[in-house]
Amino acid sequence: MNDLFDEALIARNRARALARNAPGSDFLLELTARELADRLSLVERRFEDAVELFGGTGLTAKAALATGKIERLQRIETDAAFGEEGQAVLATNYESVPLEPQSVNLILSPLALHLTNDTPGMLIQMRRALKPDGLLLAAIPGAGTLAELRDVLLAAETEIYGGASPRVVPFADIRDVGSLLQRAGFALPVIDEESFTVRYDHIFALMRDLKAMGMANPLLGRSRRPVSSRFFLRAAELYAERFADPDGRIRATFSIVFVSGWAPHESQQKPLKPGSAKMRLADALDPTRRDT
Repeated sequence: MNDLFDEALIARNRARALARNAPGSDFLLELTARELADRLSLVERRFEDAVELFGGTGLTAKAALATGKIERLQRIETDAAFGEEGQAVLATNYESVPLEPQSVNLILSPLALHLTNDTPGMLIQMRRALKPDGLLLAAIPGAGTLAELRDVLLAAETEIYGGASPRVVPFADIRDVGSLLQRAGFALPVIDEESFTVRYDHIFALMRDLKAMGMANPLLGRSRRPVSSRFFLRAAELYAERFADPDGRIRATFSIVFVSGWAPHESQQKPLKPGSAKMRLADALDPTRRDT
């Protein structure tokens, strides 16, 4: 399988974003942190050992700790600089989960899995690191994310240069995410998707935010050819024509797939064995049938 992403560039993009610390640029991570914490708060148990995996500024770790559901939490990042003063962060590369088998009860993965070359492998590493009946909570940008930006960059490059190169990363469909969880051996998976619309004055403000989030293009197949200001101006025109509201501001879509899955344990619910049902499906669906 050929790699899609430049792992070293991903790490550099994230480090630059951390160094800039642009105010308000972590709005998407903040939203995700709140949502994951809300879901964690509904779980009727406590987690002794938790991990936040590649959570950037640590907002998800803070929100999760605030629920009172976690005793200890370790942050894992691409650079120790992501740790705040007095806080240790375990540094590793972006394609690894440096945890012993069955060593933690909870893994939090906010907005990171969409940039892994071997996503099935990452999920398998996470499942192996979880103790039996341990929980994975993840948020993954899904299909539809930045669809408007993808559309106008493709149209502008085709119009000006007669061809196009990948400028927005591919995002997984929610059904593919569910399949990956099952392949990795997670039990009782729950998957849902929410879309958020963010409005900007123009395309350049959107692109600044993406860069400040560490989401600059990390695709190995990206074009290295310099593009002219004409390209970006044309993309801005197309964006305004196709995706602007009556007040002139443009829309950007972020679709987030929220995932939960458990490491298998004998106490968990099991599907019924084939043939063990007390009623035929045809009978259950028969509108003329009456229970007596």
